[in-house]
Amino acid sequence: MKQAGHLVVLGAGSIGVSFSAVFRDAGFEVTICDPDTERSSAATQAIEAQRAAMALAGLERGGNGKLNVVGSLDSTLEKADMVIEAGPERLEDKQAIFLDLLERASQDAILATASSAIPMSRILPRPADQARCLVAHPVNPPAILRLIELCPAPATSPQNMEKASLLFDRAGFRSVRLGHEIEGFVLNRLQGAVLREAYRLVDEGVVGAEDLDAVMRLGLGPRWALSGPFETAELNTPGGISAHAARMGPAYRAMGEGRGETGCDWSTALVSRVESERRAVVSEQALPKRAEWRVKAVARLVAVRDKLLGEADV
Repeated sequence: MKQAGHLVVLGAGSIGVSFSAVFRDAGFEVTICDPDTERSSAATQAIEAQRAAMALAGLERGGNGKLNVVGSLDSTLEKADMVIEAGPERLEDKQAIFLDLLERASQDAILATASSAIPMSRILPRPADQARCLVAHPVNPPAILRLIELCPAPATSPQNMEKASLLFDRAGFRSVRLGHEIEGFVLNRLQGAVLREAYRLVDEGVVGAEDLDAVMRLGLGPRWALSGPFETAELNTPGGISAHAARMGPAYRAMGEGRGETGCDWSTALVSRVESERRAVVSEQALPKRAEWRVKAVARLVAVRDKLLGEADV
């Protein structure tokens, strides 16, 4: 496989190792750097373990990009197409790393952090420094769950967002480009909303922790795994998104307001926008066929889920 590019990963923890495994498997030359000798010496074996997991998931592509494991960087940064910082969540460390990268990396290189909580504007507050810098937020473990959220700083250029997206897509990720910077990105905001309500329901004595997990595992989870919340609403309601919003919107608004939340209305314009975006993916005429597919797909997913749950030894 022809070399697809050169990636530099800073940090040989689980996230850095996963990125290295995916990009190497896609034919990229990968340089992974960690000054911790114990982590750097274990990096090659850890990357191979990730590739075994990728093969189990049917994700291995058979690439064998060159792998360099180093304790410090010299001229490597000058030939990198992208640098991913995947170190600890310490703001001061990230600020120092990115100021160094701005000086030493190629002017064409994308500079990304895999931070799960720190937006790029806190790492590099000066807009003049932000043009090629962004957050590349993975889902753990990235080698298996191939979604990457690309979150810009206020001054990240659209061209560099596009370049980063293409690099991740080439490696085998599904990149989601956020329209502007936001705390928590998309995944953590959705996850946080579910967890907040989960804790409230347990605290109020509505349900116990195990039963709540069962509601997600046996109910919402299989549907969302295949469709997501918008398509689930669309396929569950004759008439699609607009019919679902008309039928269920007032009830969901009341639930939100009962929690003291604001902005719980789904405006007609917003519902129309979501419906229009859905129609660009699946036409109205194709919805019945899509619903039939989902029934069969959920059945197969449930069979696999129950088999795996039966294999659990704890």
